Amino acid sequence: MPHQRYRTYAHTMSYEGEEFEYELAMAVKAGNRIWVRGQTGLDFDGNFIGEGDPAAQADNAMRCTDVLLREAGASLNDIVKTTVYLTDREFRVPVFSVLARWLKGVCPCQTGLIVNGLARPEMMMEIDVEAVISAD
Repeated sequence: MPHQRYRTYAHTMSYEGEEFEYELAMAVKAGNRIWVRGQTGLDFDGNFIGEGDPAAQADNAMRCTDVLLREAGASLNDIVKTTVYLTDREFRVPVFSVLARWLKGVCPCQTGLIVNGLARPEMMMEIDVEAVISAD
């Protein structure tokens, strides 16, 4: 079965004066496994939600994750692993309290990291999600 790619898009970057474009997907499904692109305060229309508010960014990230998983035939209950990136240790409580609401009863494995920065300076958090659709 071929991989299914959801919400593909072209991304343009420049590096040392050279501009290049590459293609990405917001989610990829291979068999019953799904990987979701890191979600932040960016919504699907490119608007930034929650500038200066890590909890609002986390809520937007989970809202987008929920949509992407549903588009791929899964649900939040199929999440098996999350990796959460925070730009400040102080964001742990506001971000993880939002994740706790969204993931109540899911019990995924989770890794949390404090990082020096994310793709845009207004990003205070990012979450990567891996899911496996249950055979039930």
